[in-house]
Amino acid sequence: FISDLAKQFLAEENAEKYLKAYCESLEEKNLNEYDIIVVMEERFKRIILDRCPKCASKIVVWNVEDPYFLPKSHARRIFMQIKEKVLELAGSS
Repeated sequence: FISDLAKQFLAEENAEKYLKAYCESLEEKNLNEYDIIVVMEERFKRIILDRCPKCASKIVVWNVEDPYFLPKSHARRIFMQIKEKVLELAGSS
């Protein structure tokens, strides 16, 4: 599920083209194929490692709160944090 608030933020950033039509489950992904795996919280790193122990060196934890259940004003702050981290990551490649 992709939240309406996330869709709205992406529209405001003119980034809707990067939004997938649906969320892919972890089971649908071949994690070994990825160069980098970004997770928002440490607990998600553990989930990835359970599925792909060899992926440990590929995982980056951003320590960003999931905005899904937050009020709109807090979610916007989180979206801006994510945007900054994406720009940093893009600049480092």
